[in-house]
Amino acid sequence: MEDRKARIERGRDLYARRSWTDAHAALTAADREDPLGAGDLELLGTAAYMLGRSDEHVHCLERAHEAHLAAEGPVDAARCAFWAGLNLALRGEVGRAAGWFGRARRLVDRAGRDCPERGYLLIPSLFQAYDAGESAAAYGIATEAADVAQRFDDRDLLAIAVHEQGHALLEQGRLEEGLHLLDEAMVMVTTGELSPMVTGLVYCSVLGFCQEVFAVRRAQEWTDAMREWCGRQPDLVAFTGRCLIHRAELLVLRGRWEDAIDEASRAQGRFARSRRAAAEASYWQGEVHRLRGELGNAERAYRDASRGGWDPQPGLAMLRLAEGKHDLALAGIRRVIAGRSEPRARAPLLPACVEILLATGDVDGAVDACGELERIAADHGRTTLESMASYARGAVELARGDPGAALSALRRAGRGWQELEAPYEVARTRMLTGRACRKLGDEDAAGLELDAARDAFTQLGAAPDAARVEALLTEAGSERPHGLTQRELEVLRLVAVGKSNRDIGEELRISEHTVARHLQNVFTKLDVSSRTAAATVAFRHGLF
Repeated sequence: MEDRKARIERGRDLYARRSWTDAHAALTAADREDPLGAGDLELLGTAAYMLGRSDEHVHCLERAHEAHLAAEGPVDAARCAFWAGLNLALRGEVGRAAGWFGRARRLVDRAGRDCPERGYLLIPSLFQAYDAGESAAAYGIATEAADVAQRFDDRDLLAIAVHEQGHALLEQGRLEEGLHLLDEAMVMVTTGELSPMVTGLVYCSVLGFCQEVFAVRRAQEWTDAMREWCGRQPDLVAFTGRCLIHRAELLVLRGRWEDAIDEASRAQGRFARSRRAAAEASYWQGEVHRLRGELGNAERAYRDASRGGWDPQPGLAMLRLAEGKHDLALAGIRRVIAGRSEPRARAPLLPACVEILLATGDVDGAVDACGELERIAADHGRTTLESMASYARGAVELARGDPGAALSALRRAGRGWQELEAPYEVARTRMLTGRACRKLGDEDAAGLELDAARDAFTQLGAAPDAARVEALLTEAGSERPHGLTQRELEVLRLVAVGKSNRDIGEELRISEHTVARHLQNVFTKLDVSSRTAAATVAFRHGLF
């Protein structure tokens, strides 16, 4: 039979190999036989944390803290107190967390020497600075912590400090500088330089920051890296739920909706303790259901999100719009926008606001919302925001009766969405592009755009959008006498009064080549072979 010493050695080896379940079992068995020492209690606590046993993690740290004190190790005891406090703070137990942080500070002061723990104990001050909206102060605190980390070559502390420097710069609107610092922290993560807990904490934090500032490509890159890290630890529970939520959000953008539903469902299973996180997963399920036209399922998912503490906007407002409840849609989007003052928090809501305002006939309001979105995009300079703003501008200009300006904006939006590999957004843009082309009289281009949009919506499973495009195509065919487009009718009328191709081009502000193409289409659709015959048919059938 394996003796206690061998069991401890095996537990340490399993810990080093990130076999969390087996490491936890071996160390727990040894602890039952005779209490573990402080260092092994810390290992057991970390294994428990990685298995999602947060309470047990804190309990092990409390025991390790006492063991270090008994061995006259105040700095080591302070380290345990800090991590117990951080765990509690991340769970929202502010009072207990403050108590442990205070105890850690007293112990470090009692030790009377410089140590890495002084740097770690700057982190609670970071939280306070962010809560007070003092990002410049937060940057200074993070820089001080980074100096401590470098002085003691503490990689965990350095990664935390550098990524918090990046966070502070993002809060100040210095996006590129902030993102570069996040990248630097992630290099430490992906090269395996950090402890398991800090690896997971920095991964999750950086992913959240990237998505807050619409750095979608970075979010995708780091989400893939985190998924790989999680995959190497099959029994890992901690952090995996957050990774799944990030993946669900990105999968919605990428048009992989069934996968997004699955990832969100898995995330809900991992968040048994965190209702808010599970609620966020419900929101993304609701988004997929809404886009697929499954309105009842979407309603239930949004309600689940709300019950868990996650505001289901703008999805719920867009659901009300899909149901034809325009007043409710408008009230919902206005309420949530009014409650958010920070531009990055308002930006995800403004596209829905523009769409709802246009649907209710408030073009001036839509123009204002679009202008705000464009200003935010100009300040933050991310492809996602720029594409959102360009699409909104296209929709607004189309509503204002300027299809040329709409088409220019929609071309920009289309390029951005293609770069981001966002097929649903590409299809929506093509649908509006088709409408703009039709307004300009280019029915051929309109047909191509609308056909492509319909095919994409059908492939995605976006049934409501596919039906809208189908209606546009059917409507166009039924309202055109003899199948002629509006532009072809205009050309025919000018031909009938004796205008040359050059004259027609000048009057309609199109090239002679385009006039000739329209005229050839007229001949084909009217089954005639000359200008005179075409004019005769036009007069006979009253096409004027």
